[in-house]
Amino acid sequence: MKLAPYPMIELDPGAPLDRHRATVKSEWIDWNGHMNVGYYVVAFDQATDTLCQQFGCGFEYTRDKIGMTFVLEAHVTYDREVKEGDELRVTTQILDHDAKRLHYIHAMYHAGEGYLAATNELMLMNIDYASRRSAPWPDFALERIEKMAAAHAALPKPKQAGRLIGIKKK
Repeated sequence: MKLAPYPMIELDPGAPLDRHRATVKSEWIDWNGHMNVGYYVVAFDQATDTLCQQFGCGFEYTRDKIGMTFVLEAHVTYDREVKEGDELRVTTQILDHDAKRLHYIHAMYHAGEGYLAATNELMLMNIDYASRRSAPWPDFALERIEKMAAAHAALPKPKQAGRLIGIKKK
């Protein structure tokens, strides 16, 4: 598919993508008085929606039965707590892509104080709507992904990207 059958937003050429904002909701708070680990993933998932809108694979993409996106793998780091009412700023950096997949990392910052609160590294797969199987990105999406990836290529790779979980032995 060369063109999206619905209007697309103007592509943001910024590197990293710096469009997603959120507020820590009261229902996201655990008994420790800070945001529960699961709600970091919810906030990051909403940032993924913001990213997908950039290349035309947001809500309309599924609503119009063209395709879907599925996360294949995710890794979260929890760097510093955030609390109820805190404003969040989430940036996104594309690390790599191919015909069907997108590897990227979100960085969540406390919007007021500027500290890094968490990161979320993900592998996203394009899915054909009818078959529910992996499929190449439509031309309109791949063109935008490639433009974003080229802009993001100049960024340093975050230290949280590509990490493995484990206990280091001495």
